[in-house]
Amino acid sequence: MTIDPARLLTLAVRLARQAGDLAYRMRSEAASGSALQVDTKSTPTDVVTAADRAVERLVLSELRRERPHDAILGEETGQHDVTDREESRVRWIVDPIDGTVNYLYGIPQYAVSLAVEVDGEVVAGVVRNPVTGQEWTAIAGQGAWRDGTRLTGSRCTDLSQALVATGFGYDAQRRAYQGEVIARLLPKVRDIRRFGSASLDLCMTAEGIFDAYFEKGLKAWDLAAGGLIAKEAGLQVTGLRGQPAGPDMTLAAPAALHQGLHDLLVELDADGGP
Repeated sequence: MTIDPARLLTLAVRLARQAGDLAYRMRSEAASGSALQVDTKSTPTDVVTAADRAVERLVLSELRRERPHDAILGEETGQHDVTDREESRVRWIVDPIDGTVNYLYGIPQYAVSLAVEVDGEVVAGVVRNPVTGQEWTAIAGQGAWRDGTRLTGSRCTDLSQALVATGFGYDAQRRAYQGEVIARLLPKVRDIRRFGSASLDLCMTAEGIFDAYFEKGLKAWDLAAGGLIAKEAGLQVTGLRGQPAGPDMTLAAPAALHQGLHDLLVELDADGGP
């Protein structure tokens, strides 16, 4: 049976907009007096809000109604396998609010991220910033887009002039190690930016706002949609030392910058430490 990624993307975009509206509404209500309910996960700085859970419930409910035989991986609720028939070829990967700390503090840099895998390969993805309305999309083999504009990444060719985005882990020891890496990297590039949402960082790198991006510790929901968008914009999205992008390291950069930044990150042992 043929699966049309364009139809999957259409659904993903609709759900991302609904989810984004819910997240934005809950944040606005909190700003006007209702307190956000906040818990922690892996560390005291790794927070999850009631809005994260509500947004994910909304997406899962809609997916179950629209495509009841697809598998789902959600950041907050984990893996939802199909049990009533043979395993589906399709899996949705859901990050209800990527940038929860920003969301908690009212910083307008968070996103809903939805990606769709077919036979284990990401074929479509959308990342939406509910505050600005910016929306990035991609279909495998058909390019990456924002608001009708095709994305082609940065034209920077000199690493010393590159604006590089990154992120830090929640564990204090890991952050300390990453800080040491940044201190040694900073003199080699134009500057560093840390905005706090991996999916938005990948999309902004795809757009050429950042020249390159790297981060250790990304989960599938952090990487799936934004990683496809970056690839479809022509970026090389990899790990280090021949490894694929993933928890050990994700590096996204145009070809002119990728090898140089890759080698520098290897030299700095950026994927090492805690």
